[in-house]
Amino acid sequence: MKIYDTPGFPNPLRIRIVLAEKGLASQVEFVPIDLPAAEHKQTAFLAKNPTGTVPVLELEDGTFLSECTAITEYLDNLDGNPTLTGKTPREKGVIHMMQKRAESELIDSIGIYFHHATPGLGARNEVYKSPDWSGRSEWGTMHRVKAEAGMRYFNEVLKAQPYVAGEHFSMADCTVLGGLLFARYADIPVPAECTALLEWKARVDQRPSVKNPA
Repeated sequence: MKIYDTPGFPNPLRIRIVLAEKGLASQVEFVPIDLPAAEHKQTAFLAKNPTGTVPVLELEDGTFLSECTAITEYLDNLDGNPTLTGKTPREKGVIHMMQKRAESELIDSIGIYFHHATPGLGARNEVYKSPDWSGRSEWGTMHRVKAEAGMRYFNEVLKAQPYVAGEHFSMADCTVLGGLLFARYADIPVPAECTALLEWKARVDQRPSVKNPA
């Protein structure tokens, strides 16, 4: 298998944690993609993933999987013992619900703010953004507010349970971790009153897969 990604970036981190959790890092060849140089927007990469985002997983038969949820589902189920995406119908339902919320309320909102209200990945990527309009920066800033509300939402969730989707670490936790990394890049601090979220972050940062992702 090959993973096309950029080390240290939020969405690649999600999959590298998954690989470490599942003990699969040794089975993967990592192919670096230069995001600041807009390599992900060029023809060769777009043939692998038309949406022009990382990471992308290439399987032995030449199949390309993009989207972190899809990649996680594949990797988590390779051994027949899913530990990150749920075993029972209830677990699967809750994890996928919280995974979607982690994306829409946190990491995606931060991404919109980062790419449209800040310099983002730099000048080489500017041409690939949506056509300029007078409200683009304001639209981006609105998503910063949404992301901060998302942090407060997950803070309330984590007051009642140890992990984002319940009693066990899951792909939803990976996504919130990626979101908080993205928030740091975008200079969006976690509100000081979000003590449960901050305590969760300190705790999961000690997991071997998070301390030493693939």
